[in-house]
Amino acid sequence: MTALYGHTWWGRQWVQALEKDSGLERRRLERGRTFAGQDRVVSLNIDVGGVRAAMRGSRRLNYVTHLDVHAYDDGALRRFAERISLRAGLVAALIEGDLEPGILEAANDAGIDLLPTVHDLRPRCSCPDQSPPCKHAAALAYVVAEAIDDDPFVLLHLRGLDRRSLVPELRRIRGEAADDPIGAGREDAEVVVAATGDDPGEPARDAWLRPRAPLPPVPDPPDVPGRPAIWPEDPPTDAPFDTPGLLALAADAATRAWSQLRGDGDSALSLSASSDLVRRQASEPVEGVPPVVYGSTDGDRSARAEAWRHGGAAALAAMDEPAWRPPIATMASARAAVESVGLPASALTVHQNRITAPGFQLRITHDGTWWRFEKRRGRWQVAAPPADAPDDLVDL
Repeated sequence: MTALYGHTWWGRQWVQALEKDSGLERRRLERGRTFAGQDRVVSLNIDVGGVRAAMRGSRRLNYVTHLDVHAYDDGALRRFAERISLRAGLVAALIEGDLEPGILEAANDAGIDLLPTVHDLRPRCSCPDQSPPCKHAAALAYVVAEAIDDDPFVLLHLRGLDRRSLVPELRRIRGEAADDPIGAGREDAEVVVAATGDDPGEPARDAWLRPRAPLPPVPDPPDVPGRPAIWPEDPPTDAPFDTPGLLALAADAATRAWSQLRGDGDSALSLSASSDLVRRQASEPVEGVPPVVYGSTDGDRSARAEAWRHGGAAALAAMDEPAWRPPIATMASARAAVESVGLPASALTVHQNRITAPGFQLRITHDGTWWRFEKRRGRWQVAAPPADAPDDLVDL
């Protein structure tokens, strides 16, 4: 039931602390959680030191409900900022408007509680129920989780640690550190730049002379590509893919990465969508992974998949290239080469860039490559890897 409230990491932390660490009676919290789901909040105001809301009661009366928390003073703000300043990642995240989970550790080090603790939440309500928390106050505690989902900086604001004052304080502290080379440290240089706008710099000679750790050797790729893990749950029903499709895509990505590591493949990212479908159909099947399936209207894809196996994207281009007229000398030389391997001149027909013989056809593409085509089911399709000379494709 807790999952109904707190859809982000910070929201879930608030709910868990509320139910486990706040000291509020669990039975009354459960009652308030149910009440919160009935859309009873008329107005909501979150400010330093607590939350105030107008809650619609069961008898159509509006009650004023408060949830007070402890707000910290300027001294606590200073301690908190100092702890954050020691962690470069937290500083950079805050400057970028993000609240990293590591903030909790920095807050604890400074003696600050961002999440509810025992006797920290003080509920008040104008309803007749005098046993805290009443269902209105308990519901309000869960409504706060929704506000934290929308903006985790609500946690800082409640404690009096507003980001608008915290970031300038961090800039000031980091600025002081930047003036002290020992205090700042070269490892924090990028954060100093982000916080102060000033780069302390370093002589190029010193940077080049600084010893560098040797790069670790690149391990040899495994003998076979890795198999993707089984998808833990089905995607939403309205998603444009299904579980077998995701598995097939993951297996294909693993195989392409494996081929690149071996040095005998590429990413295939430059292919068009239609060419990539052909590539995937032509690929060797992965054990346990469903094959690529096409509709009946894609009957020529098996021929294109075979072409891909012979020559990849270049073979598809050869299939799609319209007839064109090469130089006369080129085709005359090609015909002579084909006749030299034993085919009689009467059996050959030359038309534009194609030489047709009994049972096969040779085509030259614009880049000077020759391809052998054979007619299957009434259609010419690539039947062999390419060659630089036409006679190399005759006796196959």
